[in-house]
Amino acid sequence: MKWCSSLSQSPDLVAAVHEASSDLRAQLGDAEPNLILLFLSEHHKDGFREASALVGSEFGAGLVLGCSARSVIGGGREVEHGPAVSLAAGVLPGVTLQPFHLGMADIPSGPDAVEVWRERFDGADSPHFLLLSDPFSFEVEPLIRGLDEAFPDARKIGGIASSGSAPGDNALYVGSEVHREGLVGVALAGDLEIDAVVAQGCRPIGSPMFVTRAHENVLYELDGRPALAVLQELYRDLSPEDQDLARGSLFFGIEMKRALTEYQQGDFLVRNLLGSEEKAGTLVVGAMLQERMVVQFHLRDASTSSKDLEARLERHASESAVAPEGVVLFSCLGRGAALYGEPNHDSNLLREQFGEIAVAGFFGNGEIGPVQGTTFLHGYTSALALFRPRTVRH
Repeated sequence: MKWCSSLSQSPDLVAAVHEASSDLRAQLGDAEPNLILLFLSEHHKDGFREASALVGSEFGAGLVLGCSARSVIGGGREVEHGPAVSLAAGVLPGVTLQPFHLGMADIPSGPDAVEVWRERFDGADSPHFLLLSDPFSFEVEPLIRGLDEAFPDARKIGGIASSGSAPGDNALYVGSEVHREGLVGVALAGDLEIDAVVAQGCRPIGSPMFVTRAHENVLYELDGRPALAVLQELYRDLSPEDQDLARGSLFFGIEMKRALTEYQQGDFLVRNLLGSEEKAGTLVVGAMLQERMVVQFHLRDASTSSKDLEARLERHASESAVAPEGVVLFSCLGRGAALYGEPNHDSNLLREQFGEIAVAGFFGNGEIGPVQGTTFLHGYTSALALFRPRTVRH
């Protein structure tokens, strides 16, 4: 297995693809890639339809998968402003690739849904999935729920395209096809493991509490008290610095493992607080709630986000016997230099941990990745797919 990545900031699309492709060719030597990932910035929107054909002409038989984005990542750089084309190439011996494009009408439901999914992907032994979606025409949650049920041991990871503000503005690439709606992806099976790292970048505040009254995503009571009153009391006890953060970066954490006796950072699925109703004393949360859930409020800041990703990468390195060969990074538009005050933050952390590893990806409108074994659509996270061979060769 071999991964390479490159990036061109040429404002001319043809020149950018050629420059990035030539760089990849130099890194690959005589090896022919099976998978080519393409991420290009919104500055190249006039050439969205021809981009995958240009890449295909450079690499022949390799499968092209990618999308358009506001900002892209490649070659160790995170280009958040200005034109950029990112390419990554994977040489994947012993791996089969099954590309696909889906619309909402293609998502099976009912008692036979699991078998439909398994038949669609030929009953492959725990294939892993890279997923790229349009934000306006496709709901990711039904898809990842179905894939989790059909392939519980598989990794499902990806991101939401971010180059446009209206339906039809984004481009999704799979093989020689260019789509303006739906979702594209590839199922990868064989001699391949994809390890997932999802850094939500939040720290808990206050104490864990039980949901004692809720309906759907409306939270009425925490530990038997009105939810809004609990939050107001917590806010008064925060430091002035955390009070400032809470006014713009307050989130809600939901337990992912029942019956824990102690909860720590990373034990919660972090979701948005969508609003409150003062007269009723309720909070509206970006998730469905159940009574007896353990929940906790969270804050997000640059230091916490940085430490969270660093700790998760260190843990992965200590627990994995095989270092990754390449990384695909799906990061939120709310991260990057706007959060950290410096460019290339997450890419630099990856290289500090793994050396000169190939990193490619983009900043999206949402990130897909697992938390405690279940796949979710996230916001404000960095979701990383770390590629390594399943078979260790000596």
